[in-house]
Amino acid sequence: MICSRKTVALLVALCTLHLGVLFAGFLSPYDPVQQNRDLPFAPPTHIHFAGPEKMNVPRPFICALDESRDEPIEYVENCSRTYPVQLFVKGAPYTVLGIARFDLHFFGAPTPARVFVMGTDAYGRDVFSRFFFGGEVTLFAGLLATGLTLFLGTILGVVSGYYGGWVDAVVMRGAELFLALPWLYLLFALRAFLPLSLNAVQTFLLLIMVIGIVGWARPARMIRGVVLSSRERHYVLAARLYGASNSYLMRRHILPDTYSIVVTQAALLIPQYVLAEVVLSFLGLGVGEPTPSWGNMLSTLQQYSVLSSYWWMVIPGIALIPVFLGYVALANDLALRETGRT
Repeated sequence: MICSRKTVALLVALCTLHLGVLFAGFLSPYDPVQQNRDLPFAPPTHIHFAGPEKMNVPRPFICALDESRDEPIEYVENCSRTYPVQLFVKGAPYTVLGIARFDLHFFGAPTPARVFVMGTDAYGRDVFSRFFFGGEVTLFAGLLATGLTLFLGTILGVVSGYYGGWVDAVVMRGAELFLALPWLYLLFALRAFLPLSLNAVQTFLLLIMVIGIVGWARPARMIRGVVLSSRERHYVLAARLYGASNSYLMRRHILPDTYSIVVTQAALLIPQYVLAEVVLSFLGLGVGEPTPSWGNMLSTLQQYSVLSSYWWMVIPGIALIPVFLGYVALANDLALRETGRT
């Protein structure tokens, strides 16, 4: 299937987003769990690209941040002390793919200055760094859970459609049961039933399993419909007459017909599962502190004082909008091309 320019542009944008999250340690200036108790709820740092001529400082630069004497948790810039914003600086160590260890960051400022692109949270942790590291949990939970769902849905859909009979009846009755259940409440029930005293890695894997297993029914039904049609095609019947085994027929002739359905379903399921992780973590049933995820970063907005006073804490929620729109647009484009092709 030849992709349109729109599809290619959407794929490039989404791949760029995921690559940025994958290299979160390099793009983030600080350790996402490092606390700065002297700077709770510090606003986004104002980066100066120009200043008075008498200020003989490298540009761009930032000014020192001092706490206001009039209001608690209020800050004022003190441009009598300036610090240059530098590229490719040494900082907190991090790992890429859990293998290689580095300490080079894309940008930063010399100590004691701090560059808070998105401000800080209640513990003085850099929201920008937590945003990128949190994307690793949220986005890749959606990707891996989608992979698990489509793996189960493809196997069950192909087996159900190819063999028919009692196998088809059992699989489809199970699919109807899962479709009838409200999946979001089912996620709540399953996650609440499981142990809460788990570390971040165990919780992450548990989220993937729970979210991925719940959603297999819809893609399985769609794949079954494709298989019911494919198994009656002349080339499949001819291959069967020549003695081809069932496994060969499914692998060689049946599965390729399901690829377009699988790709379209992946584009639809990923944003749904990203939202599922966000909701579970927002309610305290997902990955917990101090490990960041977009869901637990948004959980601070349950406090009205934070929502009304510190606008930068909403940024992780705003970041979800282009992710959803990108995947929905990609799914619509793929579906329209598949409809036109058929």
